[in-house]
Amino acid sequence: QVQLAESGGGLVQAGGSLTLSCQASGHKFVSYAMGWFRQAPDKEREVVAAIGWSGDATYYADSVKGRFTIYRDNTKNALWLRMSDLTPEDTAIYYCHALVDLIEDPPRPEFATWGQGAQVTVSS
Repeated sequence: QVQLAESGGGLVQAGGSLTLSCQASGHKFVSYAMGWFRQAPDKEREVVAAIGWSGDATYYADSVKGRFTIYRDNTKNALWLRMSDLTPEDTAIYYCHALVDLIEDPPRPEFATWGQGAQVTVSS
């Protein structure tokens, strides 16, 4: 299993931008499609963005299309999520995670264990 650590969360005003980082350990990072999930209070965890192992294929939830960009660097075992035009509805804990694949819609997480995530709070 790939070990993952999210960072870059914080408090931002509506309309602002934030970039989340995910550092992976282990040599298998390049083998996995990766995704960013989020969980808001009293809501189910949902996938917001995903990227194939090579970086060529991406997926975005309708709620973030045009505002969020996912990208990765396999040489650094790193994944990012650039978020712009943020709204209070984007407030959540954000997690990076390995995916089963990019074929399913929405993509599903590969493992049962999750990291601590990064808190993103958007004020109005």
